[in-house]
Amino acid sequence: MALHVRGVLLPDDETVDLWLVGDRVSRTPVPGAETVVDGGFVLPGLVDAHCHLGIARGGTPITSLDQARELAVVDRDAGVLAIRDAGSPYPYPELDDDPELPRLARAGRHVAPPRRYLRDIGVEVGAPDVAAAVAEQARAGNGWVKLVGDWIDRKVGDLAPAWDAATMTAAVEAAHAAGVRAAVHTFSEEAVEIMVRAGVDSVEHGTGLSVDLVDEMARRGTALVPTMINIDTFGGIADRARDRFPGYADHMLALRDRFPEVVRAAYEAGVPIYVGTDAGGGIDHGLAAREMLLLHERAGMSPADVLAAASWGARAWLGFPGLTDGGLADLTVYDTDPRIDLRALQAPTRIILRGQVVR
Repeated sequence: MALHVRGVLLPDDETVDLWLVGDRVSRTPVPGAETVVDGGFVLPGLVDAHCHLGIARGGTPITSLDQARELAVVDRDAGVLAIRDAGSPYPYPELDDDPELPRLARAGRHVAPPRRYLRDIGVEVGAPDVAAAVAEQARAGNGWVKLVGDWIDRKVGDLAPAWDAATMTAAVEAAHAAGVRAAVHTFSEEAVEIMVRAGVDSVEHGTGLSVDLVDEMARRGTALVPTMINIDTFGGIADRARDRFPGYADHMLALRDRFPEVVRAAYEAGVPIYVGTDAGGGIDHGLAAREMLLLHERAGMSPADVLAAASWGARAWLGFPGLTDGGLADLTVYDTDPRIDLRALQAPTRIILRGQVVR
């Protein structure tokens, strides 16, 4: 049966009538459609653009499709109707078209340097094998590859690039040659500069960004997914590392403390910014609304721009059409206007995914 929705559609700010016919939106009335929304503010569903359905709490790989499904349901029930999985040690292509789960844009496994990343999470390869590993992981995902641009180097006692600059540049080129986009995990100043100038498509975290580099990102259209919730964990990372690696500990705290200004600078420069929580491992799922509040409160993004970063803008970036005629039938509804108070996002009154009422 077709569904009928009436409410204030954002960002258009006009009261509209939508008919959901299967998994598609129509502006043409459908006789006999069931009205499931009559009032409120309508968004085309939230997006978590940096999430890990393949990593269980504690940082270990999941071991079954049911585990991935359970994590995706947590996000869905918080209003997240599209996810970019930024690296999974467990393959789950069977869930791409699951009618009960958010839409998925997936990377394969992280491509990481040997013995310098989270155990059992990434494919760990030396410089000569990076390009081939990228091509392989491009086939494992459905449009993205995830590169680990830096991590602690215990010999140095601080963050250091994963490989030499030529290898990291070749990794991005290999992703593009395979027809996918490349995302890079990076905390440090050196690695993020290498990867931005190499043409990476999105910077994940990006704590080492400089003012000059955000201008370069804006010029190139390189996206930033700040994961501010994740950066809040840097204090604990520093505490655990301080006895053995005091320089690294101090560096992580300095990166954490300057990060709100880094994101603000990127925002003011016009860098495309998208909402991602880094859920999986040490971050719980279902926290997209909290990440949005942090982007507003700490980085100074306007509520309207935060909504774009987590809804219609992020969906367009990932290739998931919004609530246009013929678009995808995903939407969330709120009693109060989230542009006035983003906390409204914590309590959706209606969630519809793929043309079916979730609640």
